[in-house]
Order: sequence, then structure tokens, then C-alpha cells
Amino acid sequence: MTASVTPTHCPYCALQCGMNLTPAPGGGVEVAERADFPVNRGALCGKGRTAPALLSSRVRLTSPLVRTGGVLVPAGWDEALSRVAEGLARTRADHGPDACGVFGGGGLTNEKAYALGKFARVVLGTSQIDYNGRFCMSSAAAAGVRAFGLDRGLPFPLEDVPRTGCVILVGSNLAETMPPALRFVTELRENGGTLIVVDPRRTRTAEQADLHLAPRPGTDLALALGMLHLVVAEGRTDEAYVRDRTSGWEEARAAAMAHWPEYVERITGVSVPELRAAVRMFCEPENAMVLTARGPEQQSKGTDTVGAWINLCLATGRPGRPLSGYGCLTGQGNGQGGREHGQKADQLPGYRKLTDPAARRHVAEVWGVDPASLPGPGRSAYELLDALGTDIRSLLLTGSNPVVSAPRAAHVEERLRSLDFLAVADVVLSETAALADVVLPVAQWAEETGTTTNLEGRVLLRRRALAPPEGVRSDLEVLHGLAALLGVEKGFPTDPEEVFEELRRASAGGPADYSGITYRRLAEENGVFWPCPAREDPDGDAEDTGAGPEDRQGLPENPRTAPGTGGTGPGGTSPGADPDAPADGDGSGGHHPGTPRLFLDRFATEDGRARFVPVSHRPAAEEPDDEYPVLLTTGRVVAQYQSGAQTRRVDELNTAAPGPFVEMHPRLAARLGAADGDAVTVVSRRGRAVAPARITTAIRPDTVFMPFHWPGEGRANTLTNPALDPVSRMPEFKTCAVRVEAVRED
Repeated sequence: MTASVTPTHCPYCALQCGMNLTPAPGGGVEVAERADFPVNRGALCGKGRTAPALLSSRVRLTSPLVRTGGVLVPAGWDEALSRVAEGLARTRADHGPDACGVFGGGGLTNEKAYALGKFARVVLGTSQIDYNGRFCMSSAAAAGVRAFGLDRGLPFPLEDVPRTGCVILVGSNLAETMPPALRFVTELRENGGTLIVVDPRRTRTAEQADLHLAPRPGTDLALALGMLHLVVAEGRTDEAYVRDRTSGWEEARAAAMAHWPEYVERITGVSVPELRAAVRMFCEPENAMVLTARGPEQQSKGTDTVGAWINLCLATGRPGRPLSGYGCLTGQGNGQGGREHGQKADQLPGYRKLTDPAARRHVAEVWGVDPASLPGPGRSAYELLDALGTDIRSLLLTGSNPVVSAPRAAHVEERLRSLDFLAVADVVLSETAALADVVLPVAQWAEETGTTTNLEGRVLLRRRALAPPEGVRSDLEVLHGLAALLGVEKGFPTDPEEVFEELRRASAGGPADYSGITYRRLAEENGVFWPCPAREDPDGDAEDTGAGPEDRQGLPENPRTAPGTGGTGPGGTSPGADPDAPADGDGSGGHHPGTPRLFLDRFATEDGRARFVPVSHRPAAEEPDDEYPVLLTTGRVVAQYQSGAQTRRVDELNTAAPGPFVEMHPRLAARLGAADGDAVTVVSRRGRAVAPARITTAIRPDTVFMPFHWPGEGRANTLTNPALDPVSRMPEFKTCAVRVEAVRED
């Protein structure tokens, strides 16, 4: 590798594809293939290839902006930071610390997420912090903790997927959301395995499937329960596994047996023969996996829905076995790491619970504060946004664009406008930043070093390839400056490696233990899988993490890193594991090798057993009726990303996907008298959106689909329902009742 080539990772989705950056002839950088990274082996989607376009001063902020006379005008950094500090201090003095809110993002590096959580709790003293990752995979995280005692999106590397026998892909359109990952299921089929896709639309991914199940939106829970019913009825349960490695089976089985196939067919629209075929395809191979994404998770019953798919895996003996199990496909770039280290309302660094006295003591010691000074859990993301302008009077927001991405978005926009003070740190002038009193321009992916954690739990090092433009600062510099102005002179370094060293100590002994990971290791290896506790260094001296036995959650031996969780030998394998499974480091030099594969001998529960959780089908929070007879579901397209704040500024991507649309079946279009390309109005109880019709047989006749990347009259999230899952507090993005009307000229 020459000095002019910088190996790094894509700024977009949770694959965190490897790429090389090389100097461009006219300045800036160009993307080049990086074939050594195992997740993408050099392959990139259009977003990754065009990512350097975001570095141009033509599309991004290069000066702080302050609102003067109702208009945002350029200002110096001293004035901008002073205004932010004054706004937050005034709110805290007048209304108390919890009147200050902080809202983060799943694209922030681990260092920035960690510092933001520390800033909220130590500098502002507020409990009111959450982030947009709550909208990503919080339901899968909650279900994983309930079942396995630990949440890590994928408890195995993606490279295991092609070597299993069957994959059920639930509510994921990999071909459009993570194109480089599609090759894993393509290789699966080339190896003789089978693919089942569960999606109400016949997507580009569903077209690759051996079996496509198209349930009515919001009925994935019934579908999983119907399959489990058939597993029991057909004698396909793994009785020895259930006996030896699980608990709670009797209750879960009884709940599933109430969902007989004909009943499930009436609920879901999936025929009994299709159900039987899916069960046969899943159960007959020795190894099989279920992978879920936003489809089953973004529901007001998302935790139970994912739990039903986990129950199916447990009953058939899949989790904790090589080349088998359950996993969640995290969406945002650092959605996994972003929630592990403190910007989530109820968590402290290392995935520790904010309500755990031992966790509070450990983190408070690292931070040099009194544990009693740390606030308790705050509101979840939508609840925080809903409280703006009332209980929460000022907001510091970074790395998120809720004006486009939040459910019931028109209401969220109204709440943002009602604040006494709003400060936004962002790369571009997003729709949310345009509402702010102060906008702070911050550095982005190629302009700063930092770590992210991809969907496999693989901690990665993004490297700085060029300096940010003059007038732009890093988020760490912003937090350092604000902390000093608010009276906290120390504890907020601007060097990301220094922040990571503190994060290591704060995470030590926690479920997401990063204490054995260093920048040096990350620079030499293709990522390190957590948990990775500190061991002896190459010279035989203990690595200093500041954690002792009393910090390890009060357990005699932490079950999350004890033998059998994947850290017992090369590649995280253990006795009985596949001897041909690829290795991911040998722990040479005394370092812990990391944990590519979790749960191989025991789960991260008190007794080491996975837990069945009995669940039953229930309707969506909002079902169709005479006034709103159609179901709306939302999602993404390949050329745009999340709220589109970045991708909508790239010409090539806009050419490929220039605007919103309403996908509908020809029968629905005929009833409306709408032709392909005609403007149609979609109306829900929360508002209306207008976009061109896209007529296709790839969607159910009772359902319409809208992508959510655009603001304005085509904003899909104007329509979506903020009904929350009672456990994860995930909003119900994936289904709500609407009516569709043709737009007629007078």
C-alpha cells in the first residue's frame, strides 16, 4: 500500500464496505477498489462509488450559520459556539437540565456517539438523549436481548451465509439497500442452498428467491407463528437442542399452536401450501438461518414479531451452532456501534444499562464524576421529538434529519419549529438544519479518523484521507468547545484515538466490551469482532483498561466472553464448531482474538440457555377501514440513502432516482383511473403526500409503497404512524391505513 492510498470504509450503510481513497487529479479523492475487505471484496454500490462528491464545497456547509432577523447568515466559530452554549445554559437555568435535549445519529463514529452521550449526561446533566438508530433495529435488539441475553446484529460473519443450507430473509431488499451483500445469497444458491424471501412486494431481492412469501403488511408475526405451528405438527422440532440449550418452550409452543395454517392464511394471505413449503425448505437442511430487517421490526409489535422468528430458529435448533442461527441486518452505517456507547436513552458505554448501579459506578469512575450525578433513562426518539417545545425547550442535534425521517413528520417539523432554541451540527444544510438557530458545519467520513461497528459486530477503522475545508470542524471539536463554554474544561478531547482509549476503559467488562481493541490492531487487521476483552499485551503486561473483576457485572466469569461464546480458539470457534469455518485472527501476542461467532456453547443469559418468549398475533395499530381502505408500506431505493440529505446532492444518484413515487397494483390503479406516471394523492389520518404513480404487479393489490428519501409534498413520513412498540419504542413505519386518490385538473 503506497502512502498516497488510504484504506478506509464507505460512509453509508452498515456493511461499511472497504474502499481505497486515492488523490484525484484536480484535488480531493477518488474511490478505488479494496479487494482485501471480506464484506464486499472490492464491490461497491453507486452510493459508495460517488461518495467523494459529498466532499465538494459545492454541496456542503463550510461556515457556521446563525439566525439573524429570521435568516441564517454566515458567522465565525466563536460567535456560533457562544450562541449554542448560551441557548443551552439559558434553558437549563430557566427550566432545569431535562429541558435540554440531545438527538444523535446512527452514522456517527463510535467516538462521536460516546462523546455525545457523555456530553449530555456530564455537561448538560440531561436524561433527554436518544438517536435516530431507534428507528433502525431497536425491535430486533430488544428481541435479541430477551432471547439470547445479548444483542449483536449478526452473531456470525456474513461469510457464513453462503455455507448454510437455507436462509429466510424477512423484510429485507438487499438488492437495493445493500447491493454488495446480495452476492452472499447468490453464492448460497450456487452452493445448493435455498433462499426464502418474505416481503409484500416482489422486489429485486425477491426475484432471486426460491420461494417468495408476500404477506399482508403487518402480519409477519402471524406468518412466523404459523410456520412454528407446522414445525411442531410435523414433528420437526429439535427436541435435544430444546431440552439442553433453551427454556420456556412449553409456553411458546402453546402460543404457536393457536395459529393453525388456515387461520394464518386468512390473516396473511400466504397460502397453506406455501407455508408448508417454507417449513420444509427451512427444516430439511442441517443448517439454516433467519435474517430480519426493517420489515418485521418497524412495527408496533416489532419486538414480538422478531421474537416469533427467533422462536422458530430455537425450536429447530439453529442459534449457537456453526453456519446456523438468527441475525438482524442493521441498516445505518454505525447503527450497531452507535447504540452501544451511550447516545441511546437507556444505555451507558459498553451496552451497559443506565439503571444498573454497578454500570453507573464503573462509567462514573472513568468519567471522574459521582454516580449519583448521572441522570436516569430518558425518552425514546419519537417521544423526545414529540416533547419538543413543551417539556424540552432546547435541542442539540447532530447527524440526523428528522424533518424527513421521523414518523408523522409534519408534526415533528412543527415541534422543531416550536423550540426556544435549536442547534444542528451537520455536513449539509438538511431540511432540519434549515430550521435551526445555529448550524455548525462538521467534518465527514474522509476528513477524520474514527471507528465504526458494522452489522457483523466488526469494529473498523475509518482513516482520514484529506483535511476538511477551512471553516469546518469535527464533532469532537464542537463538543470540546461547548463543554468548555459550559464550564467543563476537561474530559472532551478532540483526538479520536484519545476518545477511543477512554471508550475502551468505559466499555471494559460490559456486554459490548471493546477493551482489547486498539487503533493499532484495527490498522493491522480487517476489523475486530466484539466482545474483545483486554488480555496481556505482547510483552506480558496486562492491558490497562481500568476495569477490575468487580466491574464485570457482578458475574464470576462474564458469560458474554467466557469459553463457548466464540472466543475459545482461532476464528472464535469452539469444540464442536465447523473445522473448516474461516478464522478471524488467532489471538497471537496474547491479545484476545475477538468473537466472530457468538453463543457456540452457551448464551449470554444467567443460566446460559436461550429463552423462548411466548408471543401471539395482534393487528397493526391502524387497520384499513371504509375511509382508509389501503395499506401503505415504506422503504428505500438503491440510489438514495435514508433521508436523502447526502445522496440528493449527488447528480448521478439523482439522475437514477430523481423523486418519490407511489407503487401500486394495476387493479388499484384501474379503480382510481390512474395511468403510470399520473400524480396521485395518498392520505392518512396524519396528512397527505402527492407523487407519481408507478404501476406494477410486483405489489399486492391491497397495498401501496412509497420510498421515504424526499421532503416536500412527496414526503412519505408525513403519512406514517408513530404508534410505538411497547418494548423497543420503535414507531410503526411499515404499515398504516391510507386512501389513494387520483389528482384531477380542474
